[in-house]
Amino acid sequence: MLLQRLKTTKAPPNRRGLLYWGVVILDNVTIMALISAAAAISGIILGWLGRSRTVRQDGAADGELRASVNYIRQGVDDLRVELRAQGQRYDMLAERVTRVEESAKQAHRRIDRLEGRGDG
Repeated sequence: MLLQRLKTTKAPPNRRGLLYWGVVILDNVTIMALISAAAAISGIILGWLGRSRTVRQDGAADGELRASVNYIRQGVDDLRVELRAQGQRYDMLAERVTRVEESAKQAHRRIDRLEGRGDG
């Protein structure tokens, strides 16, 4: 019944419009306003979806960057430990060299004394 009524109903001659549904007449301005509203809503939704995707991607990139920084930090810490150990080895070696030099000096004194006895 409604379909038959829609087919037979015509827009009043004083109203110019594209669609005529029963009593509601949709003219060009109304149709353009509806299309604009739909475009604005879809733009907001698509913008929000793109933003959330970008935030997720940025979070992943930040995670990779933090992992790289932590890896570098661990490497620097390892180098510091190794440098500290190397410094201790250097100190021990310097102490040993000092003892060897003192021992060599005493040995030269003894040799000089023995040579002096042999000559006299």
